Amino acid sequence: MRASRFFISTALAASMAFSGAFPLVANAAPEAQAPVAQAHAQPPGVYRYRVGDFQVTALSDGSVPQDLHKLLTNTTPAHTDDLLKHGFLTNPVEASINAFLIDTGSRLILVDTGSGTFFGPGNGGKLLGSLKAAGYGPEQIDDILLTHIHTDHSGGLTNDGHRVFPNATVHVGKPDVDLFLDPANIQGVNGYDKHYFVEAVESVEPYVKAGKVAPFSGVTQLFPGVKAIPTPGHTPGHSFYVFESQGQSIEFIGDIVHVASVQLPEPKIAIVYDVSPKEAVAQREKQFAIAASQRELVAGAHLPFPGLGHIRAEGDGKFTFVPVDYRDRD
Repeated sequence: MRASRFFISTALAASMAFSGAFPLVANAAPEAQAPVAQAHAQPPGVYRYRVGDFQVTALSDGSVPQDLHKLLTNTTPAHTDDLLKHGFLTNPVEASINAFLIDTGSRLILVDTGSGTFFGPGNGGKLLGSLKAAGYGPEQIDDILLTHIHTDHSGGLTNDGHRVFPNATVHVGKPDVDLFLDPANIQGVNGYDKHYFVEAVESVEPYVKAGKVAPFSGVTQLFPGVKAIPTPGHTPGHSFYVFESQGQSIEFIGDIVHVASVQLPEPKIAIVYDVSPKEAVAQREKQFAIAASQRELVAGAHLPFPGLGHIRAEGDGKFTFVPVDYRDRD
């Protein structure tokens, strides 16, 4: 979704004004065109961060523009614009799509897989390039933890119906499997559009057929130092994942927040992607308060890349995001 803008050239207006005061010069040499810098694509997005004995690598799947006037609820376009202005942003806002690779020493675990080819050229789909730049191939991944089954998190699982990660087992909350992969729901449920269900089948079903999907229910210890915590609302199976090592921890929070500059100061603002907006708001308010009080290190799927930092309480139910300090040393 994109918004268009139209600008009036003040230079043209000025030239018209001055032409009445000064005679035009005959046969004047044409004005030289200023050189324009060549546009270059962003290099692959990779950022490494240490958590105890675990190596966490943030991987960019790219970004997509989001027209918040059409997507956000429990607000107005004018109020949204006020919040964006406070964050030095304007609508539409560019949303990062982040995935995270965790090397525990014994397993390579990928949290979310980006959008794959589902959003079309130029919108996401960069995960494999980032993974390669980080020094890994998709065949090396042992496990994939989906925060939930939405295309920008599960779309990278497949390409043309084939599994991209041939040796990986997919772990995901059972309520999402029950909702999105039930053939009875393929046309959509309660006004929630059918494309969510069609794309879920395309991306996840090949792993189901291969016996490579492991649904879980409730708080679940998946591996040593790796725990799944259900946080339903955005989807019924939406889950956090907590990795703990040597007294340090990081919590992968999925889509508890989509637009930090809007939903952190006002957690009541929801988005049309929510299966249950009321539950999503309540869950966001709860989880923001927990993360702030416990000073947790969090990793967000749509926080500006690399998406690592802390949530700070500002009083009156408002929060801000504080990114981690940049590190570049051995």
